[in-house]
Amino acid sequence: MICRTVHVVQPLIYPTDPMTHLPVLYHEILEALNPKNGGYYVDGTVGAGGHAWGILDASSPNSKLVGLDLDPQALDLASQKLSTFGDRVTLMQASYITLGEAMNKLGWSSVQGIVLDLGVSSMQFDTPERGFSLKVDAPLDMRFSPLASLTAADLVNSLPEAELADLIYRYGEERRSRQVARALVQARPIYTTLELARIVSRVVGKGKKYTRLHPATRTFQALRIATNQELEAVETVLPLAVSALAPGGRLAVISFHSLEDRLVKQYFHQESRDCICPPEIPICNCGHRAGIKIITRKPIQASVKEIDQNPRARSARLRVAEKL
Repeated sequence: MICRTVHVVQPLIYPTDPMTHLPVLYHEILEALNPKNGGYYVDGTVGAGGHAWGILDASSPNSKLVGLDLDPQALDLASQKLSTFGDRVTLMQASYITLGEAMNKLGWSSVQGIVLDLGVSSMQFDTPERGFSLKVDAPLDMRFSPLASLTAADLVNSLPEAELADLIYRYGEERRSRQVARALVQARPIYTTLELARIVSRVVGKGKKYTRLHPATRTFQALRIATNQELEAVETVLPLAVSALAPGGRLAVISFHSLEDRLVKQYFHQESRDCICPPEIPICNCGHRAGIKIITRKPIQASVKEIDQNPRARSARLRVAEKL
């Protein structure tokens, strides 16, 4: 876990500055968390600092926030954006699954709000050398953190065909996963994004009419999720986040595909019930007690206006829960 001090530079005008990009569901996050002066907050995926800026600005002058991110490039941008808040903000190069350690480091016993913006950021997509985009040729990397040892190329070039097919089906929900895996294995070694995209497109795009979704999108998603162990991280962080909240504190989670959203939905449903016994057991003996109440019975989605300004917001789903 790497900490950094936020140095004071010229204050940034946000969000009224038209040159500044608003993060997905910015206003909805602020409404959900309703930040209060003097509160403590965690942005577990701080990115370029957009949500964090809104939380700190809305809860001035005495609130504090810790922002976590695996990506040093994101932390550099967040450090500049959030510099106007001085020592009210601490940034750490770390996964959100270490939020408890981050809080202990700061001496915080609980927090009033946590936001998790899951998945890959626009900034990462727009940096070709990171290997997330299938529109430009780049090394097949896809790591959130440059400190991680495993790359997408490692998976493509080393996994047995059956395991590669299962990975593409499980994380990408690609129906032609076996054919895709076979084609990839036959074409090894594969080291670049366009090389991968061309191979997958020949399999998935064959005999299909053009659609908005690129034929290789599901395979790219699967490799990215597996490279960064994203679903395992979501399963790990949800109970940690609820435990870190003070009573009345809120957890807001933005997901971008059905696999993540399903995990969040199921966890919220389970933890908002007093009994989690299966239906066939007539008398409860589990002893489970609800720890949260669900604020959003249905996920909040981006408005038409936001989607027009940022098409990547189309798939965003926000779920919010409050600790009892």
